[in-house]
Amino acid sequence: MEIIGWLGSVLFAFCGLPQAVESYRVKNSDGLTWGFLGMWFFGEVFTFVYVLPTLLWPLVFNYTANLIFLLVILFYKIKPTRNKS
Repeated sequence: MEIIGWLGSVLFAFCGLPQAVESYRVKNSDGLTWGFLGMWFFGEVFTFVYVLPTLLWPLVFNYTANLIFLLVILFYKIKPTRNKS
């Protein structure tokens, strides 16, 4: 069961990676709405705070990874770089 928990957590955590990479690559997150990003951010933070005292490491890893990817996406939403051509 531990392996299944870690596998699910890793797969779920890295769902945000492709969007973070794309936001970094194009230097903006224009395709994502503020509503989506706000709900994702606060959902991650509140759930992380709820899960942290349990020290269920697969879940702690999941929410930590998601927050890191989300911060990259939010950075490019707040400070996009426009193509100057």
